[in-house]
Amino acid sequence: MVYQADDNRYETMKYNRTGRSGLLLPAVSLGLWHNFGGINTYENGRDMLRRAFDLGITHFDLANNYGPPKGSAEEMFGRMLKTDFAPYRDEMVISTKAGYTMWPGPYGDWGSRKYLISSLDQSLKRMGLDFVDIFYSHRPDPNTPLEETMMALDSIVRQGKALYVGISRYSAEQTAEAIKILNQLGTPLLIHQPKYSMFYREIEDGLQDVLQENGVGSIAFSPLAQGLLTNKYLTGIPADSRAASSTGFLKKEHVTPEVLEQVQKLNEMASERGQSLSQMALSWVLRGGKVTSVLIGASKVSQIEENVAALENLEFTDEELARIEDILHS
Repeated sequence: MVYQADDNRYETMKYNRTGRSGLLLPAVSLGLWHNFGGINTYENGRDMLRRAFDLGITHFDLANNYGPPKGSAEEMFGRMLKTDFAPYRDEMVISTKAGYTMWPGPYGDWGSRKYLISSLDQSLKRMGLDFVDIFYSHRPDPNTPLEETMMALDSIVRQGKALYVGISRYSAEQTAEAIKILNQLGTPLLIHQPKYSMFYREIEDGLQDVLQENGVGSIAFSPLAQGLLTNKYLTGIPADSRAASSTGFLKKEHVTPEVLEQVQKLNEMASERGQSLSQMALSWVLRGGKVTSVLIGASKVSQIEENVAALENLEFTDEELARIEDILHS
C-alpha cells in the first residue's frame, strides 16, 4: 500500500527555532541509533518512521556508524526514503554524523578533513541523497586541529553536501572556539547535540550559556537516560532491558537502589501531573525553551506516540521544579 502522510500532521507538533537561524525543528525528533539497523525488522522500522512523520516529527537523526552493522541504519532509512518518503523529502530534516570508528586504518575515525568528507560521501550513497540537511562532527578530535575539522564542515556546506553543520559532545570551551572559527569562515554553527537528562546535566555547566549567547540551537540526546526515566525500571532491572544487556551503555551498576528510589519518586510526581515518567522527563528537558528539540529513540510505535504526547504539558511550577531538584539530590 502506497504511504500517504496524514493531512493533519502539522497541527499538534510544536516547532522551535534553532538558535537564531531560519530553521525550525520539531520539539521531538526521532533518532535512529537503535532499532533501525540490519539486525532489526524492516517493517517495524517502517511503521515507526511513518507514524513519526504522521505525528509531525520532521527531523530524523542518523550517523554513519548506526546499525548494527555500521551503516545499515542509513541504508534502511534510504530504502524507506525511496519507497515511502520521496514526495516528502523537502518536508524533512535529515541529519547524519561522522567522528567514531567507521572503517579500519588511519582514515576511518575522528575529525580529519579526509575522514569527514569521505564519510559523508558514503552516507549520501547509502541514503540515496544529494545532500543532508545537517552534518555533524560527532565528537572532538584531540589530535586534529579544530581549524581543520571546522574547515571540513565549511567545505561540505560550500560543496552543497549539507545545508547546515553541527557538533556533538564538544565542551563549552571547544564549542566557543568552534563557533568563532565557523563564523570567520562564513558557515555559522547551527546546532549542538549534547547528552542531557535529569540524570546527566553537564550541559548546564557553561555549555548552555555559550549556545544561548551565540544563537546556536541544541538537541538533547538520551533525554530518558537510556530508559532509566521510563516505567521500565520502576520495580528493578527487567531481563530484556538495556541495563541487563552486556553490550549496552547503561550498566547494572548504574541502576542502584538510590537511583531506583529517585525514579519511583519522579514517577509519582509525573502521575500527579497527568503524565508518564518519560513524558515528564522530556518536558523537563524542554522546559524554559533553552533546548530546541529532544531526540528520542524507539522500538515500537506506541513509544513514539507516548513521547510526542509529552508536548501537551510542558509547563512546570516553581514548586514542581524545586521538588524535582530535591528528589534528584536526595
